[in-house]
Amino acid sequence: MIGRRWAAIGIALVASATLFTVGRTASADEPAAFPVPYGAEARSTKDRPADASPPGSNDFDCKPSERHPNPVVLVHGLGANQWENWQTIAPLLANEGYCVFSLTYGRNPLAPPGLDQIGGLKRMEESARELGHFIDKVRDATEADKVDIVGHSEGSLMPNYYVKFLGGARYVDHYVGMTPLWDGTKLLGLHLLYQAGKPFGLSAAASATLAPLCASCTQFLHGSDFIKKMSSGGGPAVDGVKYTMIMTRYDELVIPYTSGIMHNGDAKNTVLQEGCPNDVAEHVAVAFDPITAQHILNALDPKHSRPVDCHATSAQRTESEPDPR
Repeated sequence: MIGRRWAAIGIALVASATLFTVGRTASADEPAAFPVPYGAEARSTKDRPADASPPGSNDFDCKPSERHPNPVVLVHGLGANQWENWQTIAPLLANEGYCVFSLTYGRNPLAPPGLDQIGGLKRMEESARELGHFIDKVRDATEADKVDIVGHSEGSLMPNYYVKFLGGARYVDHYVGMTPLWDGTKLLGLHLLYQAGKPFGLSAAASATLAPLCASCTQFLHGSDFIKKMSSGGGPAVDGVKYTMIMTRYDELVIPYTSGIMHNGDAKNTVLQEGCPNDVAEHVAVAFDPITAQHILNALDPKHSRPVDCHATSAQRTESEPDPR
């Protein structure tokens, strides 16, 4: 389903609740026990309304533990929603004792049926403000000083507008991005068409044409005003925020995949295939990949990081593999 909706967004570019939650206090000694699907199993879930929470997410009675004091906010990608994007990561983190929260942001009320249940369609500046309000709600409920962000695709880029321009840096500790695109994408050469049309006003016309359906679409392009602003002042990284970027060489939407490298700050940049050559996860599959999941766990809790098992079918521990922490 995510693939079909990405295809719908691709066409647009070329044209240019309480579910599975429990009331609990997060505890390292008494973690939740949610099933954690990976790969095709995670991507084959039935459709749910856009405001449905993925398993393990959005328990606003959850109180962070001493070991994991930061609630984790999951931010989906363009053409997805919280239910679809976080079938793997939400229950995994809940099982690890984190308080996990997610939202569907940037929904377009004018979108036709089929697209009205997906998010990320509004301008990213608007979505960043929406995310900021949600983080305020999470912090109020959990009494946490800061949150950690785990985002996928647009969810790896848009939150940094909140961090860099909306005062969010004081509230964000770890920032983990999957398939990020700090330099934008050169998908299908659309960035060249967009830039070539600027002197004639065609780029503005294309943006206006796409805006009723997907106002964020042109913002992803290499050289867009949004990408330039994000890179202003020496780069996208903000002091005090711990960035981890996770990329795949098989990314068919972020082109080149190296657009995801954060060149400034103390960011950690990880290409999945450099450590695990046999990992063939592409853009969407990264969100359901057991190897990616291990990198996320290590990024959120670097003091207790574990070696990444390239042959893992599950990022969860087993009884034969006790937690070394």
